[in-house]
Amino acid sequence: MSHAETGTGATDAGSPPTAKLTLVTLTAMVVGSMVGAGVFSLPRRFAQETGVAGALIAWAIAGFGMLMLAFVFQALAVRRPDLDAGVYAYAKAGFGEYLGFFSAFGYWASACVGNVTYWVLIMSTIGAVWPALGDGDTALSIVLSSAGLWAFFLLIRRGVKEAAAINRIVTVAKIVPIIVFVILALFSFDASVFADNWGGADYAGSLFNQVRGTMLATVFVFLGVEGASVYSRHAKRREDVGRATILGFLSVFAVFASVTIVSYGILPMSEIAELRQPSMAGVLEAAVGNWGQVFVSVGLIVSVLGAYLAWTLMAAEVLFVAAKDEDMPRFLGRSSGDDVPVPALLLSTALSQVVLVVTAFSDDAFNFALDLTSALSLIPFLLAAAFAVKIALRPAQEKAVGRATRGELVVAVLATVYTAFLLFAAGLKFVLVSFILYAPATFLFVKARREQGRRLFSPRELVILTVSVAGAVVGVVALAAGWISL
Repeated sequence: MSHAETGTGATDAGSPPTAKLTLVTLTAMVVGSMVGAGVFSLPRRFAQETGVAGALIAWAIAGFGMLMLAFVFQALAVRRPDLDAGVYAYAKAGFGEYLGFFSAFGYWASACVGNVTYWVLIMSTIGAVWPALGDGDTALSIVLSSAGLWAFFLLIRRGVKEAAAINRIVTVAKIVPIIVFVILALFSFDASVFADNWGGADYAGSLFNQVRGTMLATVFVFLGVEGASVYSRHAKRREDVGRATILGFLSVFAVFASVTIVSYGILPMSEIAELRQPSMAGVLEAAVGNWGQVFVSVGLIVSVLGAYLAWTLMAAEVLFVAAKDEDMPRFLGRSSGDDVPVPALLLSTALSQVVLVVTAFSDDAFNFALDLTSALSLIPFLLAAAFAVKIALRPAQEKAVGRATRGELVVAVLATVYTAFLLFAAGLKFVLVSFILYAPATFLFVKARREQGRRLFSPRELVILTVSVAGAVVGVVALAAGWISL
């Protein structure tokens, strides 16, 4: 029986014991995952696309949709307590090994790409006083970011408990400057400026296009809502996984929306759209003076480092559990005496390093990495939501605990529709770029199958492989022809 199927959370015989995390620590990991680089970039990202009206609608849609996803992860943690590493395990249980592999790889790749945005934003922040770092995409900034990547690899390699404890402390430290920003911005709020920003600037399109343009940004800031389910094998109590998911989501939703909306009362939308990242620092500088920029910049560095820590832990965890389930090569299923999946952690850091170098060739390194992170996460989220629909419709066949309710089905359907809409909002560009990453990853799946001496692909899996390869080919051609760009 595979690791995920046992439901015990224990490692194999002779393996080191699994570290156990409390509700508080799991909730801190969810909050720590969501509150990272994204919140500090929200004013500019929204101002580039929409005015106040569109922002309010976008947050209402995003908040409702992500709450449905949070409820889905809470329900799945209770209904299928035998499944560890949430997103990956749900996709596999619901739709087979190959789509489960894609979910694991996509979620892992999303985390690794997201980690790059953290370093780009840190260097861009310091670049305000050290011009050689530019917007985080110069040669010097890439060298310094690379040093940071590997320094954190060495830190996390020391042990999960130490890293999780550090994350809980950092989570508290980084929430404070964001709340202070909202309070100070409210004191400097100008109702006339807010009113002028209501319908959007001249460059904003229709209200629908304004809302659609913000969707990937909202996905990025909410990534991490599933953090507790990803790390479920470490929970002291299984029910804490669902509780941590909901508590973490509710703790940050109002903060994210507030940061966006109050900014429209400080500067005209067109000026916010031109601020360098982190744009939250520029907004506060306009409200209270130079010290506001310094205050936000320091808070950002603390926040981003904490989020980077949490996401690196989760990325490695997904690869580790997938390897334990024999859906990734065996070497990724090894862990140290401190319960750290070192090979998975090493591969995660290596992918982040590659993407970091690629950002040097992008027109807008931060926004490209942010949008790609969001796009890569959508397929794993869609499969998890669709699995919840299957459980609600036929709990017995899906081996679910307890009886299904009508409310559970409604929530699962709404989460599925919302995630499908996000794929549409992402646009063809990021769907094709995602395929370019997904298709070559199949070599890992083939290696795992060969290690087990099994047939490489079933007929259904061959269809999925054909679609992914075709998408990758179209994506490469589109990039080469200049139809899409990084």
